[in-house]
Order: sequence, then structure tokens, then C-alpha cells
Amino acid sequence: MPGENLSRDEAQERAALLSVDGYEVFLDLRSAVGESNGDEGAPRTFRSVTTLRFRCAEPGAASFADLIAPSVTAVSLNGKDLDPSEVFDGARITLEDLREENELVVDAQCAYSRTGEGMHRFVDPEDGEVYLYTQYEPADSRRVFANFEQPDLKAPFRFSAQAPEGWTVWSNGVGEVADQVWKFAETKPISTYITAVVAGPYHYVEDAYERVLDDGTRLEIPLGAMCRKGLAKHFDADDIFLVTKQGLDFFHDNFDYPYPFGKYDQAFVPEYNLGAMENPGCVTFREEFIFRGRVTQASYERRANVILHEMAHMWFGDLVTMQWWDDLWLKESFADFMGSFSMVEATRFSSGWITFANNRKAWAYRADQLPSTHPVTADIRDLEDAKLNFDGITYAKGASVLKQLVAYAGRDAFLEGARRYFKRHAYGNTRLGDLLSVLEETSGRDMTAWSRAWLQTAGVNSLTPQVTLNAEGRVTELAVVQEAAESHPELRPHRVAVGLYRREAGGDLVRYARAEVDVEGPRTTVAELAGAEAPELVLVNDDDLTYCKIRFDETSLATLRAHLGDITDPLARALCWSALWNLTRDALMPARDFIGLVLRFAGQESDIGVLQMLHAWANAARTHYAAPGWREEGGRLLAEGALRELRLAEPGSQHQLTWARFFTSVASSAADLQLLRGLLDGTAKIDGLEVDQELRWTFLGALASQGAADEQALAAELARDDTASGKRHQVRCLAARPSAAVKAQAWATVVESDKLSNALVEATIAGFQQPSQAELTAPYTARYFEAIERVWAERSIQIGMDVVRGLFPHSQDSPETLAAADSWLGSHEQAPPALRRLVLESRDDLARSLRAQRCDGASGPV
Repeated sequence: MPGENLSRDEAQERAALLSVDGYEVFLDLRSAVGESNGDEGAPRTFRSVTTLRFRCAEPGAASFADLIAPSVTAVSLNGKDLDPSEVFDGARITLEDLREENELVVDAQCAYSRTGEGMHRFVDPEDGEVYLYTQYEPADSRRVFANFEQPDLKAPFRFSAQAPEGWTVWSNGVGEVADQVWKFAETKPISTYITAVVAGPYHYVEDAYERVLDDGTRLEIPLGAMCRKGLAKHFDADDIFLVTKQGLDFFHDNFDYPYPFGKYDQAFVPEYNLGAMENPGCVTFREEFIFRGRVTQASYERRANVILHEMAHMWFGDLVTMQWWDDLWLKESFADFMGSFSMVEATRFSSGWITFANNRKAWAYRADQLPSTHPVTADIRDLEDAKLNFDGITYAKGASVLKQLVAYAGRDAFLEGARRYFKRHAYGNTRLGDLLSVLEETSGRDMTAWSRAWLQTAGVNSLTPQVTLNAEGRVTELAVVQEAAESHPELRPHRVAVGLYRREAGGDLVRYARAEVDVEGPRTTVAELAGAEAPELVLVNDDDLTYCKIRFDETSLATLRAHLGDITDPLARALCWSALWNLTRDALMPARDFIGLVLRFAGQESDIGVLQMLHAWANAARTHYAAPGWREEGGRLLAEGALRELRLAEPGSQHQLTWARFFTSVASSAADLQLLRGLLDGTAKIDGLEVDQELRWTFLGALASQGAADEQALAAELARDDTASGKRHQVRCLAARPSAAVKAQAWATVVESDKLSNALVEATIAGFQQPSQAELTAPYTARYFEAIERVWAERSIQIGMDVVRGLFPHSQDSPETLAAADSWLGSHEQAPPALRRLVLESRDDLARSLRAQRCDGASGPV
């Protein structure tokens, strides 16, 4: 559609020309219920009326407003009625002969969404109730109201909405209602992408946060939390409020800038594409954070981290916003770091840095080795670029870099820099230099050189220890060797801790010496450790201060192979597991060796989040990195090991639940499947294992993929769990069945039709892609490359991303598939850059798999 993909150049030109005084937006949401108000096949729409007041620096100039809508009823500029057919092209409204002060009024019919973009409409199959919510980032508020859709044209917003009888409406400000018309207090100046509307018969719980500020004034923040009525029985709002209050305490203690947006509602909404979104005063979360069944502590930790991540955005992102998406890291990297930082210091989840080291960084390491890797401060040419840059670099690598910055500049200097940054730029927009300048003030460090190395170059360094011993068995020299990939040769300054470990009499592997050092250049000597007794394990980046891939010397690697489970410090153990996984991904360790280590030592892992990552990595090693001829054996070994640990686990423990889920993911033998069927129908039992509804669907997914649960069985389970969650599970299980007809139907519903919602598209793709069914999905390799350009052009960017990523033929891991990807890339050089990036990333994953398979195939027994 012309003009839908706004470029950075266009945004800069418009920002230089225009400034916005304010918006008034009225939405009539009564059409959300009842019969569709459109023609057969036309989208269901709602009325949106926007009054936009703005100034123009060059009277007489022309510009444009953004709006994506099926139709526009009326447009008025400065009191003059304009012909919508002449000024509206489906994405932009042309504005000519602007005055110094202007008023634009747009009356439009906007479409409800089924893809999670704009105004999403969800019908709950359980009770028929309709729920609405908005999701805009980076540029979908123009699907709901006319605006200037770019982050640096901030303005106050005043929303109002007419809702069906019995509904409640929420927005960024406090609302009042009369005759089902909700009017909301004017916001502070904020960007379009963080405005929000949530509407429907949501279950709503209230609380309040109170604090006496340093100046003696009392701060009172009304708190709210909401979910669908069908989830109310599972809604643990008390725990959500507990973490919320702990987070508000932490940020008030450290930021010296009171929460600036009045109330604080948190909405858990259905069919959400993201984890959450930081709309000030009205944060939205995916409703999967409301747990319908028993989950481990890691799930509660993950939810707490997301709650605090979004809360950090109230300052980093909402109060102070990046000027353009190039500096997306100014909000996402900081929120990702502050989410873990505040969680560890202010909540019960004190081991959050272990999760960060083992889980979040794995995401960053993968992203930073893709051909699409980019500096933390990226080159974002347009909105499609921006959409794809919500990635492991911007989030997890950026957060890791900030963790390194805290080690480099000091905690106090870092927090004082944040405080000055908020006060200087409140309600404004910033770029990289604005933050660096305050950090230079507070730390006395040269931030320019640090930024150039860490924020403006791509790639990940590897740090390897070199140990020289004398005849008495003492260290004469310990050095750290730094390496970089040829494609990204930057050697960075690293503030690292180097730990020396040895076994004690009882067998524990413990640290007995540690030194912090600034690693610079290709080789750095750690003088402080000279003379130490010979180590059995040298751990570079002990305590996880920097962002790097850890390597091992031969002695250390041999120690890990024999004694990994004996490392007593859980963070050190997690770092070693992460390093071993990177060796496997880099084809430096055979996949079967990594699986052997998991089978030998995972049962000793105390941290439940690390254990869950080990299970995911072991599965990935088996399905992607192991030689094809060994995969069946690898699956058998994993299933036997998982069942052994499941039976050994403490009854009713979170470890037992985690091993049960892992066993289900690798079960394939007749005996395994018989056990799963028995656990489902009650004829088998494992002491302490509660088979709740979510675990039942997990078992059914495994049975369906092996042809041991048919359509009738899945329909019966849906009747037992006739909810939105149950429907998603059923759709996934149906598509997982090993049948050519099933695969054809799943492909058609996703690729050839746009009838499914985003959540059901995701579920269908998950079911379609079963690693054990490579023969069934082989015919779709050619069809994939034939279809993706059309899908990208015809569908929303979110669905396009889901299809292009999700249906790439990873299971067809052969040189022929790699050649097919290369052929498509070579013959589609003019395809949209964002589409090419997605294919290029998947192609790189496939190439990595083939390298790892060759490494594994050349290895001997574990």
C-alpha cells in the first residue's frame, strides 16, 4: 500500500516541519458486538474521529497524516472540508497549504484486527463475550486513529469511547463514564505507539501503591489488574500487585523521579503477539502469564521480570523516548537490564542473574552470529526494519552491554547518570549522545570509545584462558586470549572476572581464587593470579560481568566432562552450560557429547530455569545438530534419561514437573506412549505428579504427533476444556498428526487463507512443524519459496513474519534445502529487505545445523 512503510527520511522531514499540540480521539466501539456492520467479506469496523491540533514551521508547506482504514467518511483541515477520495490513499492523508496553527479532523471507519495489530477483537469461545485491546508498536496506532506516526512527534492525548452496555473501557489516563461514554484525562506528552485502549467485560481487581517522597509529599498510585472473565479463577492478582509494588519501590529509590503517569493498570489480554507493552498507565501483557495449571518457579520469575521490564519503560521509553527507531536500545536494552536488576534486588527472585546469563544471553549470542546482526545502535531505514529489530541484539545483547557498563563505570555512576537523564529530557526525545554525555559526567570515563566498541559495532568476542604451570604445579602465567569473527573483527574492552576452581575433599568443585581484569586487545595477562595453585577449571567471565563467548583450555574442558555437576556455585555452573552450548552450536563439540553431558549432569541441576534451558538445548541438539543417523538413538537415550529422572524427582516438586514435560517432548517408543496414555486416563500414575489440564494437552500433543491421538480424542479433550486456551491446544495437536492430508489442510489454512487469528496461525504452524515428520513436510519446501513473497505482500507484517519464520523447512536439513534458500535469495534481490532478512536468518540457522551435523558425524561415542 503506498506510503504504509514510513521511512526515516520522511519522518525527519516531517519532524522538522511540524510540532503537535494535542489529540482528541473518539472511538465508537458498539459495533464490536452483534452482527458485523460490513458487507459480506468486508472487515468489521468501528467509527474513529480524531481532532489533531498542530503547528507548521513553514506556513504554506505540505505534509501528511497517517491512517490505515477501510474508509474515511470526512476530512476537515482548518475548517475546510476535503474530499476523502482525493486526499486519502489508504495509508496517508495529504495535507496541503498548512498554516502556522492547524486543526485536522478525520472521521473514519477503522477495522478491528484479528492479527494482534491495531484494535484487536477477540470472541471468547467459552461464553461468547467480546474483548478488545490495542497494540501499536512500532506503527499501528494509525489503524485506530489518524495521527503522525513517529516517536518524536509527542503530544498530549485525550481519549473518549462509547462502549456496549456492561463494558468497561480503560486508557492511559483515569476515566469517567456517563451513559456508556468513557472520557479519559489528558495524558502527558507521549508518543503515538504507547497510547492504549482496552475495552470489554474484563474481570478487574484494584489495589493502591502509596509512598512518601523525599520532599515529604505523598504519592498515591491507583493499581489495577484485569483479565478475561474465563480466566478469573486462575488470576493471582495478589502476586502481580506484590511484584508491582516492589518494583515501584525500587525505581523510586533509585531514579529520584516519581512515577509520572498517574494510575497503573495491567491488562492480561488474549491472542497477544508480544510478551507485553509499556503503554503508560495501561500496560498490556499476554494472558499466558495467567497460569491455568501448575508451573515452576521459573514461570513466576519470568512474569516478574516482564512486569518490571515494562515498569522500567515508564522512565526509559515513555518519559524519555528515542527520537527514531535507530536508538530503540535506549528503551529496550535499559528495560531488559533494569528488569533483571530490579528483580534481583527487590523481589523474591534473587537468582535472576542466573536466568539472565543462561537464558537471555543465549538469545543474544544467536542473534549476534546471524548475517543480519547489527550494532546495538542500529541503522533503521523504515518501519519494516524497525519491526524486525525487536530482536536479541536490541534486548538481550543491549542489556548485557549495560551490565558491562555498570562494571566499567560503577553502579553509583550509572544510576546517577540515569537520574540526570530523566530530569534533563523528561517528555522529550533523545539520541545516543544525550545518554553518553550524562554518563561521562557521572563516571569520569570516556564514553565515546566505550560506545564505539560496544554500541556501534556488531559481533561477539570469544575469551579463552591460557595457563602456564611450573614444575611445582603453580601458575606462572595466566592470560586471556580474545578473538573475533572475520566478519566482525572488533576486539572490545572487557571488564571480566577470572575464577580458578578445584575439587575439595568431598568432591565439590569450588572457586579458590578470583581476579578482575580489563581485557583489551588479543591477549591480556592476569598478573594477580600468578603463583596460584594449578586450577582444574579456569572460568573466564566468572560472575558474568561482560558479554562474550566463554571458551575453555583442555584441562578445564576435561574437568567439565567429568565433574560439571559438582560445581557448587549455580551461576558458575550456568555459565559453563552456556559455554558448552555455544561450543555445540559452533560445531566445536559434537551434539551427542552435549547430550551426554545433559544426561549425566542435568539431574543434579538445582536451578529450575537452567534445567528447562538444558532440556530445550538437548532437544535442539538432537533435532538440528546431531548427525541424522544418530538422532533416533539420541532420542531413545534422552527419553530413557528423562523417565529415569522423572521417577527419581521428589514427588510434587517443580523438578518432577519439568522432567515430565521434557519426557513428553522426547517420548516416541510404544512403552513411552503407553505411559502417556495411562497418565491421561488414570491407569498409570507417578507419585506426586498432578496431571492438570495444561499437562493433559502436553501429553496429547506428543501422542498426536506420533499418530496415537486422533481427531475424535482431540475433540473430546476440547469438550473437556472448551476455552480459548483449549482451542489453541486442539488446533496445534490437530496439525501435528502424521498425515499428508493433515499437513495439506494446515498449510492451506495458514498460507492460502487469512481466516485464522494470529493465535491460531501460530498454533497451526507449531503443529505442522514436527521434526519427526520430515518426510511428510518435504513437499512443502518448494511451495514455501514460491509462496513467501505473495504472503509478505498480502498479509499483515506480523502474520508475514510468523509464516516466513515458522514454515521455513528446517526439518529438511540437507544441502539441497540450503541451495534452495540460496537460489531464492539470489533471484529475489529486489524483495523487501525485511523479508530477505527473515529468509537469510533461517538460511543461516540451516547452514549452522549442517556444520554441526558434520562435526557430530565425525565424532566417536559419547
